[in-house]
Amino acid sequence: MRHIRAVTVLSILALPVMGWAAERLVWQDEFDRPGAPDPASWTFEDGFVRNREIQWYQPQNATVRDGLLVIEGRRESRPNPLYDAQKKGDWRAERKVIEYTSACLHSKRSWLYGRIQVRARLQAEEGLWPAIWFLGVDRAKKGWPACGEIDLLEYYDESILANFCWSAATPEKPYAQQWNTQKTPIAKFIAKSPTWRTDWHVWEMDWTVERIELRIDGETVNVQRLDTVRNPDGTNPFQKPMFLLLNLAMGSTGGSLEKTRLPAKFEIDWVRVWQREP
Repeated sequence: MRHIRAVTVLSILALPVMGWAAERLVWQDEFDRPGAPDPASWTFEDGFVRNREIQWYQPQNATVRDGLLVIEGRRESRPNPLYDAQKKGDWRAERKVIEYTSACLHSKRSWLYGRIQVRARLQAEEGLWPAIWFLGVDRAKKGWPACGEIDLLEYYDESILANFCWSAATPEKPYAQQWNTQKTPIAKFIAKSPTWRTDWHVWEMDWTVERIELRIDGETVNVQRLDTVRNPDGTNPFQKPMFLLLNLAMGSTGGSLEKTRLPAKFEIDWVRVWQREP
């Protein structure tokens, strides 16, 4: 794995990239500087955020070491600063104790079209829910799911998922969603490569004005034609810029953590973004 470090950016640009010789590398993070992730490139989520997941997100669970971004899911026990016994029905405030911690990073950069590649290795075990995904930059204005969501990677239930999501809201159901989901059992990948669970893999999104194709190690796992996507207000969230999220969720859809090896790791070797020359 480490031999790739010897390849300079100039030599990378001089080579065809999976058939895209006319592409230009417009952004990258090789995670070569030890310590905290580069604050010029990443921000963090804090606290209990979504899906009733059991982890408390905090920046200190993401570190760069040995040329890798390592996101750790840990078992911890401390008081929940949001706890309020009077807030019945608020799942974030109902929990007296924080039992697990992890990290979720947001890229400060966003992109419209191009090829985005992430080389990563996940710990594929019950209880864990690692993800490489994207949200629209107008999330604060339009909300979810109208901002659009692309899941380049989700792991849970012994499967790898590749998803697209946008709004199907009605006055009665303002958060209704339209999903294009492909779920591939890990057993299918292991049948081709017995060491798949412990190997490094390249997750790739190929995004044009006409379509988005999601791949693992060059194998297509889902495709979305953009002429079939419309929010109820007529907008297409996949024709607007999106930012990248890297996280290791725990519990919820990921399942029980009773038998999960902790601390758990989600490791990212690099992130690279390529776009066509103007």
